[in-house]
Amino acid sequence: MITREPGGTDLGSKLRRLLLEPGQAVIGARAETLLMAADRAQHLDEVVLPALRSGRHVVSDRTAFSSLAYQGGGRDLGVDEVRAINEFALCGRWPDAVVLLDVPRVVGHDRLGRRLDRLEREAAGFHDRVAATFDLLAETDRSSRWHRIAATGSVEEVADQVWSAVADLFGDVQ
Repeated sequence: MITREPGGTDLGSKLRRLLLEPGQAVIGARAETLLMAADRAQHLDEVVLPALRSGRHVVSDRTAFSSLAYQGGGRDLGVDEVRAINEFALCGRWPDAVVLLDVPRVVGHDRLGRRLDRLEREAAGFHDRVAATFDLLAETDRSSRWHRIAATGSVEEVADQVWSAVADLFGDVQ
């Protein structure tokens, strides 16, 4: 199953619009964090756990680690504080694997090719803090869940690298 955060549920779609579309309500950093966690809790209950119980794999575009980087690092709220909120939202069920697509900010920005969302419009300092936090998380996590992929190649090349990194988790799935 492929899903995304925020937005993988009906509630999540509404929260995604509120959180990401420019011109929506002004949202403070703590409120943003809590809304992301609310989406994550709903997503866990409505999408992730039912899929896992039925024996399916779940691949999500973004996870709680994104909140650690964006709100904890980018918004300067602190990784530990945001981790505690997400620990509650996830009932302690963190992803088994994280693929960190490592791409220079300029390349990533050029690839968007669309109207930027509220977070994408943030100043360079915000994005530098987010990137530094992702780097720190990947370097300090004592598990083997992190897979850093140099994502400067073509879509096909990056997809091949991602699959090579996580294929063992999926068993016989091709």
